[in-house]
Amino acid sequence: MKIVDMRTRCVAIPTTAQLRHSTGVHPGYFIRTVLELITDEGIVGLGEVGGGDARGALQKLKPRITGEDPFNLERIKLKVLRSVYYMSNARLYAAIEMACLDIQGKVLGRPLNVLLGGKVRDEVPMIGYLFWRYDRPGGGDDRTAEEMADHCEQLHQELGITSMKLKAGVMAPEEEVRTLELCRKRLGDSFGLRIDPNGAWSVPTAIRMGQRLEALGLEYYEDPSWGLEGNAAVRSKVRIPIATNMFPNKFDDLGPAIRMGAVDIILTDIHYWEGPRGVKDLVAVCNTFNLGVAMHSGVEFGIELAAMLHTASTIPVMTFAGDAHYHHLTDDIIVGGLMRYERGCIRVPDGPGLGVELDEEKMEKYERYFEQKGDYYARFHQDARRPDWYPITGGF
Repeated sequence: MKIVDMRTRCVAIPTTAQLRHSTGVHPGYFIRTVLELITDEGIVGLGEVGGGDARGALQKLKPRITGEDPFNLERIKLKVLRSVYYMSNARLYAAIEMACLDIQGKVLGRPLNVLLGGKVRDEVPMIGYLFWRYDRPGGGDDRTAEEMADHCEQLHQELGITSMKLKAGVMAPEEEVRTLELCRKRLGDSFGLRIDPNGAWSVPTAIRMGQRLEALGLEYYEDPSWGLEGNAAVRSKVRIPIATNMFPNKFDDLGPAIRMGAVDIILTDIHYWEGPRGVKDLVAVCNTFNLGVAMHSGVEFGIELAAMLHTASTIPVMTFAGDAHYHHLTDDIIVGGLMRYERGCIRVPDGPGLGVELDEEKMEKYERYFEQKGDYYARFHQDARRPDWYPITGGF
């Protein structure tokens, strides 16, 4: 079996609101590049990657994988990720690995999780991901902690979620902390609380807010300040586990982070950590050093969500509910539409391979929508309400 062709398409799907974060705004839609690898036997493997329009970047890699056997992933990884440093991109390789694993599962007639060692759970619990919103359903913007706590209660009731994470670094830190205080009061001591300023808070602010948060019993405090040094400084002064999807988010920085004592919990990400198999490599290191593992979300659609679910289902120590922007989407590009939340969980697809297929009618619709709306990563991530605003690291 050989890979004989690659197809790349860019799609955009509307979201229920504009979602604010420390570096700008998701302006009412998410963008993904969908990859299809086609074999000489007519089997098609699906992959997906974010970060805007990646069609051209993926096509540059096509000559490196054409003619390769999709089962020879170590060889493909060397050719795509290791051979030329200025073309090395873990995110692009991860989309290719995802598609190759989908092909392997389809050839074998088995779900992707079997290729990673087999699942230890049939469903994966997910969080309610809270963002300060512009143009929320029903109108208006989120401006107060009370409104955010209302949203958290709504997600708890509608989706059954039992954990939340607030995307912070947007409003005054005191108001963001007050959101978690209200959620604790309203939803009880067993409800999981997390906060993620994405490194936007200064070390003094992160320490001050962290010490205030200690009484709430957070599951973790994610990237409170910028860099390995910032996280290490906060960790030395705050009695909450420090988590990260930013520092480190690649193997090159994992050793220094462990030596510095910068982190307690690492959020796995299929794209940052070199595909589903790379995530398993990361977890092995985390197990060695008694670091916790959770799951990061990168505004994925159904292809990557399926890969995330398969991967998470094979990791016994991944006991935290997974991150997911998914409940902010209005639709999906896979047959059957959006995956369902049941009691706060999403079931692992049964396969073979990823266990999902493209809905071509939806793909055409959302390709047209992308062409209409454009690639907002090229203007990452402008806030139309504040045209002169720009992010400042440590600006709080």
